[in-house]
This record gives sequence, C-alpha cells and structure tokens, in this order.
Amino acid sequence: MSMHIEVVYALPDKQERVLLDLPPGSTVLDAVQASGLLQRLPQIESGHLGVWGRLVTPQTRLRDRDRVEIYRRLIADPKEVRRERAAKARK
Repeated sequence: MSMHIEVVYALPDKQERVLLDLPPGSTVLDAVQASGLLQRLPQIESGHLGVWGRLVTPQTRLRDRDRVEIYRRLIADPKEVRRERAAKARK
C-alpha cells in the first residue's frame, strides 16, 4: 500500500506540481527529494516547507493525499506593502 502525495513549488508565472506514490511513514523531506524539483530547479531554497499551508519540519510524517509545499522567500514584507498602500490612499 502506498500514499498519494503532491509536491508543489509556485513561481510568479507558473506552478511546478509533482504527483508521487510513497511508502507509508515517508517524511516531507522524502517527498521533496523524490519529486526531483530540487535537481530540476536549482534556484529553489528548501528552507521553508509546508503541508496544506501549515509550516512543518522536513522530518514531519506524511499522510495519504497530503500536499507538500516548497515556499519561496518573500520579495517584500506584506505588512510594509500594506502600510505603503494605506499611506498612498490617504494622500
């Protein structure tokens, strides 16, 4: 029996998505490595990982139908962007 896992990495203009069948007990790190995304896209910095939008560690065990997300670094601080937008709107 295997688990169906999806690994995704979103770029500004496209989304990379890999579907995997992994053995029970597999971790987030196992899924990221098995996806081949780190080798195909060397610009990926695998520092922050999530499952269904929740930050997790690479050692987190997966469950069937989990979606592993590889997060990119933020270009700008969202709070600062909102402050700037609000300041412009007040003018």
